[in-house]
Amino acid sequence: MSKADGMNYAPKGKPNPVVKEGEFVFAAVALDHGHIFGQCNGLVEAGATLKWVYDPDDDKVTQFIEKFPQAKKADSLDQILEDEEVKLVTAAAIPSERSTLGNRVMRAGKDYFTDKGPFTTLAQLEETKKVVEETGQKYMVYYSERIHVESAVFAGELVKQGAIGKVIQVTGFGPHRLNAPSRPDWFFEKAKYGGILCDIGSHQIEQFLFYAGCEDGEVLHSKIGNYDHPEYPELEDYGDATLRGDNGATQFFRVDWFTSDGLSTWGDGRTFIVGTEGTIEVRKYVDLARDTGGNQVYLVNKDGEQHFDVTGKVGYPFFGELIKDCINRTENAMTQKHAFKAAELCLQAQEKAIDVTK
Repeated sequence: MSKADGMNYAPKGKPNPVVKEGEFVFAAVALDHGHIFGQCNGLVEAGATLKWVYDPDDDKVTQFIEKFPQAKKADSLDQILEDEEVKLVTAAAIPSERSTLGNRVMRAGKDYFTDKGPFTTLAQLEETKKVVEETGQKYMVYYSERIHVESAVFAGELVKQGAIGKVIQVTGFGPHRLNAPSRPDWFFEKAKYGGILCDIGSHQIEQFLFYAGCEDGEVLHSKIGNYDHPEYPELEDYGDATLRGDNGATQFFRVDWFTSDGLSTWGDGRTFIVGTEGTIEVRKYVDLARDTGGNQVYLVNKDGEQHFDVTGKVGYPFFGELIKDCINRTENAMTQKHAFKAAELCLQAQEKAIDVTK
């Protein structure tokens, strides 16, 4: 993983195809964020066939084809949407444009797999809900910090197995390296990126709903600020929030753009899960000042203290499940309700946030 900023975060796992070549065809469009490489890696490793790529920026397309030479350059988005062989379109558009693009894809009869955060306004969310209902298509979201991190996947398996009893609290930390010179202009325009809680905060809220088994929740308190980047007045370099789930579980999370240059990766992302019978700590990307690398999981319960290094041992089952969901019209990878609820809560957290630096 790059030490720089995580912009091109693209985990590679052991291929575990659930379909044969040509059985599930997809296309990649809107290459505005480097997460598109992770989205495509996951699908290809699960057996999907990448047929097309399109972006109006030829340089982005050239870079994409270097990584995925099997993709053919399309002349337009319409060319892809008119191809009946294509079942899913994946995209990492500018955040404010993700909803409009997804609506167009779904109305063309194809499922849509977007980078997080999937919306920048509640109005976009409501519009897309209507399109999903009208078309019956999927609007899936790449919440990569859970679905594309082996330690996060393993923590979910432990919770499901009852290793810590009933989950009552989740604490998440999502620091990122800013590396401002590498960022596009839209990254610093709030109307386009949506705010820090809407953007990288979406990972944290989605994890809370998943680990705590919540179908709904409410934002109790949220804060944002720009502590140290006056040259980017619309950037929020810090945010935090407290939530309560519909089952009584609670969450606190913090996200920021203050990862030091000395860290060996782009952010020391961690998750702490408290249950009635134990606790789990997930060290996702680094184990500070040790040579063990990321994907470290620590479990404490009635059986004692346990440590798991799960690198290369768990894989990324989300992508295979997503492919099968698209084929069978099931919801095993992630329900549409869950994807939308995580988005809704991060938008609400952003909307009600207190700016502590003004």
